[in-house]
Amino acid sequence: MQKNHKTVFVGMSGGVDSSVTAGILKDQGYNVVGVHLRCWNVDGCAEQDAEDARRAAETLGIPFYVFDFEKEYREKVVQYMVDGYRKGITPNPDVMCNHEIKFGMFFERAMELGADFVATGHYVRRRVAYNAKHVTLDKKKGMNKSSGATRYTLHVARDSSKDQSYFLWMLTQKQLAHCLFPLGDLIKKTDVRRLAKKYKLPNAEKKDSQGVCFLGQIKLPEFLDRFVPPKKGKVLDMHGKILGQHSGAHHFTIGQRKGLGVGGSPVPLYVASKDIKKNTVTLAAENEDSLYSHEVQLSTVNFINPLISNSSEWANSGVKVFTRVRYRQPLFSATLYQSSDKTCKIVFNRPQKFVAPGQSAVFYDKAGKMLGGGVIKSAL
Repeated sequence: MQKNHKTVFVGMSGGVDSSVTAGILKDQGYNVVGVHLRCWNVDGCAEQDAEDARRAAETLGIPFYVFDFEKEYREKVVQYMVDGYRKGITPNPDVMCNHEIKFGMFFERAMELGADFVATGHYVRRRVAYNAKHVTLDKKKGMNKSSGATRYTLHVARDSSKDQSYFLWMLTQKQLAHCLFPLGDLIKKTDVRRLAKKYKLPNAEKKDSQGVCFLGQIKLPEFLDRFVPPKKGKVLDMHGKILGQHSGAHHFTIGQRKGLGVGGSPVPLYVASKDIKKNTVTLAAENEDSLYSHEVQLSTVNFINPLISNSSEWANSGVKVFTRVRYRQPLFSATLYQSSDKTCKIVFNRPQKFVAPGQSAVFYDKAGKMLGGGVIKSAL
């Protein structure tokens, strides 16, 4: 295929998704450069990932480099996560990694080195949407109306079971103008495996990573104990009855069911709340009201299209959106009220279970276009 004379730096983790991303872009005629981002890791498995990425790049016949972000990753992602659990919230390191590392430091370095684009193996669709000088949001349809300069949008992946738009709500127009996500248009994960075999990639059958990437085989409570000293506390029911003991309220998250340290209950129990100062964790049965929330307050809000206006109207009557408050949760109907440039309130049409402060709430229109998101500050 004829070259299109555009250079794209592909972040190659060593997994099959990012390796196939590089292969697709090479097929499309791009000048592809493979880059492995060396980040901080607990158990040393990152060395194998780097080797898998190098071998994949060699098979594809593309240049390969390693960018060392180990120090920055520990400062900006790992410390963020530890500080969040210490405060009693449930942080989202994947969102922060994308913001600070992949579309922060990697993006900036790639641009400095002359790249036209960066690409990752995320399952999401980027579109050149419209020209916009002024944008409003139709309250009934949730659609933008505009005219003027080029803008970009993000949409859920064709394979909704693999969609990763939830982790990318902090992207800006500057970044989207130089990002490519070829996997978002594939129908199924099996398409990726098929392409990996077509490209003869050595990691074609490599299993997908699970959980927090830098922990490897280390469990989260064990990791947190390295930074936050264990402290025995009480596990309570909704009436204050002591059900058992734990080794630190910071280990738990809202909605957690396993590893609660209690037994003998005739019904499943879940974490309904925790008090970091008192070091207590309160459990509730599955259908108890305490597990449900009706609305959330958001901070650090980002709109994919920053020109969305009429915030005063939003504050009064709100805009109908579709929302999720955790990864892979089905979208549900809600109303978004904009309080300021960086704060919003989302009121759910129906109460939602297991809403954890510190996690992300991401909102979309009815066609699956992501409008933006924010960090859950509180839930009621």
